[in-house]
Amino acid sequence: MANTPIIPIAGDSESNGVAGGTVPSEPRRAAPRLWQRGGGLSSFGRSLGDAAEHFLGNAGFDRAPWLAVVFAAGILAWFALKTPWQWVGVIGFGLLHALFALTAWRDNPNRDQLRHAVIACSLVFVAGVSVIWLRSEVVGAQALDRPVVERVQGYVLERNDQPAQDRIRLTMAVRDTGTGESRKIRVNVPLGTLFETTNEYGKDSLTEGAVVRMRVRLMPPASPMLPGAYDFARAAWFKGLAATGSVVGPIDVIDEAPEASAIAAVQRTLSAHVRSRVDGSAGTIAAAFASGDRGAILKADEDAMRDAGLTHLLAISGLHVSAVIAAIYMLAIKLLALFPALALRVRLPVVAAAAGALAGISYTLLTGAQVPTVRSCVAAMLVLIALAMGRDALSLRMVAVAAIFVLLLWPESVIGPSFQMSFSAVLAIVALHSSGPVRAFLAAREESSLKRMGRGVVMLFITGLVIEIALMPIVLFHFHRAGLYGAFANVLAIPLVTFISMPLIAVALAFDIVGLGAPFWWLVEASLNLLLGLAHFTSSQPGAVKLMPQMSSLAIALFVLGGLWLALWNGRARLLGFLPALAATAMLLTTPIPDVLIGREGRHVGITMTAEDGSRWLLSLRDSRSSYSRDNLLELSSVTSSPIPLAEWDGAQCSSEFCVITLDRGGREWSLLLARNRELVEERALAAACERADIVVADRYLPQSCVPRWLKADRGMLERNGGLAIDLEGEHIIAVVSGQGEHGWWRGADD
Repeated sequence: MANTPIIPIAGDSESNGVAGGTVPSEPRRAAPRLWQRGGGLSSFGRSLGDAAEHFLGNAGFDRAPWLAVVFAAGILAWFALKTPWQWVGVIGFGLLHALFALTAWRDNPNRDQLRHAVIACSLVFVAGVSVIWLRSEVVGAQALDRPVVERVQGYVLERNDQPAQDRIRLTMAVRDTGTGESRKIRVNVPLGTLFETTNEYGKDSLTEGAVVRMRVRLMPPASPMLPGAYDFARAAWFKGLAATGSVVGPIDVIDEAPEASAIAAVQRTLSAHVRSRVDGSAGTIAAAFASGDRGAILKADEDAMRDAGLTHLLAISGLHVSAVIAAIYMLAIKLLALFPALALRVRLPVVAAAAGALAGISYTLLTGAQVPTVRSCVAAMLVLIALAMGRDALSLRMVAVAAIFVLLLWPESVIGPSFQMSFSAVLAIVALHSSGPVRAFLAAREESSLKRMGRGVVMLFITGLVIEIALMPIVLFHFHRAGLYGAFANVLAIPLVTFISMPLIAVALAFDIVGLGAPFWWLVEASLNLLLGLAHFTSSQPGAVKLMPQMSSLAIALFVLGGLWLALWNGRARLLGFLPALAATAMLLTTPIPDVLIGREGRHVGITMTAEDGSRWLLSLRDSRSSYSRDNLLELSSVTSSPIPLAEWDGAQCSSEFCVITLDRGGREWSLLLARNRELVEERALAAACERADIVVADRYLPQSCVPRWLKADRGMLERNGGLAIDLEGEHIIAVVSGQGEHGWWRGADD
């Protein structure tokens, strides 16, 4: 390890916001000079404080949304910092900062705005760090030490049907046979599994509340395969999962689930009913819209929706909840207006808002009450409250309140793509529609219906384009790929889903009560086939998908800072947000693509090759059947074509035990020695081969006599550091461990 050049990933930058009271009505004063000759450092500090006070007193912007930004920054700081001592330190520093502002500027009327801002931001930042730390300690579950095969008996907490993968996924509470403590596991049950029961209970009893016994193969939740890959161990930690795995053999149902009908059972029944009424892929999409059940959607359809920028339509979130609530709100207010006696005695917006709220909450519960849906429902409730009170429903404060509500309950969601994408989209919409040019463009005027419709289509396209631009950095950071034609596809897809498909599904379900829903289901199928056709057509176009290497934490922080500045500021000053965004774009475009990618176990190795015309392809050590491993290697190397097995490459020399390949990078030749299996090799011959190689990779422990010239990535080294991404030209290595620290879900450093 002494010769291993592990270079940490750059940490996340903190986004500092401004908070305080309302803007005073006193006359504006000229900004003070920041430096006065002869004043020294103290004079500079006073001038800087005067400038900050002047800025806060005269800047016309809403400061409440910045509190949500500071709260989220505190949560992100906890993830970025490595050790408990650093977490304690940043909490103490924030409290001291607030105390200093309270005491030092208490009797200084020239520091009122600055004092309030510093105290508020410091305390909110500390609250963010504290909330996520508390959440981690409360819900986190210690993972298994190693893979095991054992017989367990447990209580079914959740069942998720996934017919597209020919399986059922169960989340269970079981008792550890060694310690006697309860633990939470998730297992996959193949649909072909035979159920052996000890009583009259059958296969349909494998639902929430049942007690079952089974033999399972369990393993600890996996850490990221490569730097920048999905961190399932972290996600499992906040879900309380100690292990995941699959069932081996039959299942015994010991005790049947209670007969009381649960929301999950209603969801499954509704999903099955919709799929029985609509055939093919359209039926799986309709079931997702009606019940939130995405388990039956084919991978080809899901990939097409993703590459066309339409994946957000499959996740029940703001669009779907808003559509349901808006439909019920408008229907209620129109129907109630037909009764003059009622309209004169009751405030119709209040009654309609109550009806919309009931519909939104019911839809949220029916579709599984996932975090994105709950988040959207909360935001929609705030909109309804604003409508009932006669206030502006589309405001940044509403978005900030919804964000803080979600972060208080699920603070870990701030690092997930779902939270980031949904709130980025909402911020983009609110900021766009609150800007002066857009308000003027959409202002009511005397014009024909055709012109009014054309204006709406143009605005829909502009909104889609702005949303795509706002989401692209986040999509690239998490998924390393982005659909370039999403704005065009969404112009057609969003109205199709919002105004045709979803209302038709609701009408068809209503008419099914009297057995007359068939014509409406035919229309549903036609509309969703049109949606799928649009997705497949868009995703199949040349250049539809752009792959990028792993974005650095500094680059995504600059993108976020620039986006927040653009969204939360007013006037021409908001244009300054383009500066960090442009800097981040330059960083992204100059990010080197890793030459060598080494998976966390050393089994999967990818080597990026570039032709003179700029085209790239990937050499893979193993012709893996695992789509997960293959997709990670392709995405992080920015290659779209299928990988080429290294043994079939003319420039490689492979035996049954090892492959040797020489790469010309950075003006020198690099020799790589890659183990193909775990068969033992005579130590003296291995030592000689290691001595001739710059990099040695193996999925087993190598003897101390194996000493390469630059890097030895064997099983022991990879267990401690995780997967590696290597830039040979810059002689730069990024390891998974560099972004983990002492958080509970990371198991590599001390094992």
